[in-house]
Amino acid sequence: MSTSFANPRRRVVLGIAGTLAAPAIVRAQSKWKPERPITIYNPFAAGGATDLHLRFLAETASKILGQQVVVEVKAGAAGTLAPAQLLTARPDGHAVACMSINSLRYPHYQQVAWHPLRDFTYITGLSGYTIGIVVRADSPWKTIEDLIAAGKKEPEKYTFGTSGVGGSGQLMMIEVDQVTGAKFTHVPYKGGAEWMPALMGGHIHFLADAAQWAPFVDQGQCRILAMATEQRIPKYPDAPTLKERGINAVAHSPYGLVGPKDLPAHITQALHEAFTEATNDPGMQPILDRYIQVPWRKNPAEFRAYAESYFNGVKPLLIKAGLAKG
Repeated sequence: MSTSFANPRRRVVLGIAGTLAAPAIVRAQSKWKPERPITIYNPFAAGGATDLHLRFLAETASKILGQQVVVEVKAGAAGTLAPAQLLTARPDGHAVACMSINSLRYPHYQQVAWHPLRDFTYITGLSGYTIGIVVRADSPWKTIEDLIAAGKKEPEKYTFGTSGVGGSGQLMMIEVDQVTGAKFTHVPYKGGAEWMPALMGGHIHFLADAAQWAPFVDQGQCRILAMATEQRIPKYPDAPTLKERGINAVAHSPYGLVGPKDLPAHITQALHEAFTEATNDPGMQPILDRYIQVPWRKNPAEFRAYAESYFNGVKPLLIKAGLAKG
């Protein structure tokens, strides 16, 4: 008889204890810390704008996470080699990759062993590139109209550099070609650390890519012909947008960090919080300012939602550009 009263009471007490213990478990999980160094795979060449950004991020995040965070360059294939490294990585938080928007385009026109929505865990947004068309200061082309005229007069004679096939720079130039009738020859590189010396060394005629060229413009070594932005950039108010010239090419080119498939939610959140804190470090903004970039703040759900929307909607643009088939 006594047990019939004792057991229900005990069950109630245990139920309350279990309810109270659950948040404690969640809190413990949210305090995940790495057990060994973390590797960030960088999709573009060493010494470029992305590399400098990631290395400062890694240095700052190391102090926050209590373990060294190292950057390993895996450049090539339009910046898609870095995320591909995660296919064989354990989902334990010790390997992440910088994923650029190219990884959301590439599978539409190139056979790959991964799917951007099924094979990665989205962790955090970082920043985005500002795209422009730039020549050396001694170039005979003073305006975008001069460049277009040259590309119409002598089709495919003049070369431009970008960070890879299917990247934002090439898509921008395909739009320029289609609207104006000018024709230029694309020369893909592994990043700005390669195409910037190529321009300055006279190996290509102009650039159509992210603003790693900005310091060269500031030093008077390069000139902007046009920007692929909605509005003129305050830093360069005299540089027209392509939209002003009737070319509807606005390049939005964000990037962020992803982890392996099935990365546990508490590890994903811990990494997001750590890298967000690192992004907010006062020393970060001067690096972004140098290349006309701003933070692209996305939590895991927001980054994932952006990736889904872009991947599912970009194919018509790639078909129009002649890169993908219908």
